[in-house]
Amino acid sequence: MRKLIDRLDLDGHFRRKEIRRYMLQCTLAGVFVLIMLLVLDTVTQTVLIAALGASTFIAFAVPRSLHSDPRHMIGGYLVGIAAGCLIGTINLTLDLDGASIAQAVTILSGAFATALAMFIMVITKTEHPPAAALALGLVLNEWNLLTILVILAGIVSLSIFKRLILPVLMDLI
Repeated sequence: MRKLIDRLDLDGHFRRKEIRRYMLQCTLAGVFVLIMLLVLDTVTQTVLIAALGASTFIAFAVPRSLHSDPRHMIGGYLVGIAAGCLIGTINLTLDLDGASIAQAVTILSGAFATALAMFIMVITKTEHPPAAALALGLVLNEWNLLTILVILAGIVSLSIFKRLILPVLMDLI
């Protein structure tokens, strides 16, 4: 069995009997994502849920990382929401003739929202990569105020929960 584990090149902590911590942290992450899936519409909001899933990975896989602290997670989401809502709203107000032109403008809008969110996050020191995906998702998907509130509640809840259990968490990567 030891040869198989060595051959798989598993993480050193995992091989040193930290399996319970790995399982605990991954289970907690899975439970958080489950709750978000139950709250958000999983059919129309897949990109937004994916952003929360990526944030959950960061919060539980590297809980002591700079990018999993509240400033970066919540701040990044606020920036992503602002950029995505702004560019998405502008995109919707454009009265474009032709489906292919509208689709091209939506694609450009999504790219611009991502770049804008990234720029603002970098200059405000709120870098959180999943929040850039959130900006893109808000341009490409339909959303309403409730969607935004659920996303904010999700990232705030994740930040609070991670902070409460931080003493039992370890960086897995």
